Formats: sequence, C-alpha cells, structure tokens
Amino acid sequence: MQMQTLHLLSTSPVTASSSLSNFVSLNCCRCQFSNPLPFPCKTNLDFVKVKRQSKVSNLKAGFWESIRSGFVKNNTIQVIESPSSEEEEEEEPLPEEFVLIEKTQPDGTVEQIIFSSGGDVDVYDLQALCDKVGWPRRPLSKLAAALKNSYIVATLHSRKFSSGEEGNGEKKLIGMARATSDHAFNATIWDVLVDPSYQGQGLGKALIEKLIRTLLQRDIGNISLFADSQVVEFYKNLGFEPDPEGIKGMFWYPMY
Repeated sequence: MQMQTLHLLSTSPVTASSSLSNFVSLNCCRCQFSNPLPFPCKTNLDFVKVKRQSKVSNLKAGFWESIRSGFVKNNTIQVIESPSSEEEEEEEPLPEEFVLIEKTQPDGTVEQIIFSSGGDVDVYDLQALCDKVGWPRRPLSKLAAALKNSYIVATLHSRKFSSGEEGNGEKKLIGMARATSDHAFNATIWDVLVDPSYQGQGLGKALIEKLIRTLLQRDIGNISLFADSQVVEFYKNLGFEPDPEGIKGMFWYPMY
C-alpha cells in the first residue's frame, strides 16, 4: 500500500463544503505566534533566573518557517527571549461541542450531527466504527492507549429524537480523527474515519477542517498526516501538500 506524508502549508481560511455551508461556518483563524521559532532551531541561550535576556539569531526562511503566520520569507532576524519561570503558562482552550448539522426526517424525527473536540469516545464504539470502514482490528488496550495519549480527539456523533424531545436521543459515533502533538510546534493527524452510511455528505471534510482549526487555536502551526494513495487528492483540497520542498516521510520497520 502506497502512503504519502502530507503537510498543511496554507494559512488561508478554510470553509465547509457547499453541502454544509447552510449549517455552520468553518472559517479557520490564522496561526499567530508572538515569538515564532524555526524548526529545527539551534541557538545557544544562557538562561538567567533574575534578569531576562534576549538573543538575536539569524534565521533562514524556508518550509519550516513559512508555515508560521506572520513570518515573512525575506526576514533574516528574529529576537528570541529566554523564558521566565515567573510567568504563568496560558491555559489551553476548553474542548468544544456544538451541533454541526440538524435535519428533520419525513417522519418528523430530528437528527443532529454533533462535533466535539473533547475526546468522548467509547473504545468499543470506535472498534465497531473501524469494522464498518473495513480497517483491521487492533487490540482494545492499544486503542484505549492511543486515545488517552492523543493531544486532541475530534468526533462526530449522530443523535436522533422526536420533535419536541431535544436532548433525549442516544448519541452514536459516526466519525473520528485524532492528533498527536509536542504541544508547541508540530501535530500529526491519525485515524480519520467516517461511517460509510454518512460518507459523501462533506462530513469528513468538516471533521478535518474543525480539527485543523482547533490545532491552530492552540498555536500549533505545522500539521502533517499520512495518506493512502486513494485519498491524497482529498487532503490536497484541504490545503495539504505532499513532500514540500522535497521533504520525505521516513519509516522504520522491525526486520523480522
């Protein structure tokens, strides 16, 4: 199976597909950093506990720098301040949950598609969803560990209820994507899947766009993923680029 590494380069706003535009706006905020650092960054800084110091470093603009909003390719000087132990760390945004789509069936039943970035996933529900899309089964203990150790777990749930009984319907997992991260610069998206009975409605696109938006809100500017050959075009349309500036994804497998 051929797989490519893709990186998100565009910082332009992303919007929902036409099928979703009547329900929710998915404009993505631009990624902004008060003190952007290149990756990799090699500097020799002496940290002083009492007196804050700064150092001027010459930077070479390229792929790693250009993906950070506000960094101009012709810039060659960047001021880097040493961290202060007295400064309080900023709290990360709270997980969000909202109704992405709401539609009424001919029989009067109302169905809501709910997006959440709170990681509310039952491992048995996830395994059942993986079965539906034809993924090979993985040990439940490893699925649980993968969810627990993810930086963000974004989900789509379907909830159906009779008119006038909002909130009483049982939620059903119909989509998921998760991201791992170093909590500073980089994130990688994994396990993107949508229930086959809900595919073709723009939900996969909306799921990825909302996950990207959540990462950008947390100042994560370098977003990558691994894509099978048949879905490369799907991710290209979302702003991802394979092998930017010749950068290749490298894999190591046990030799046994």
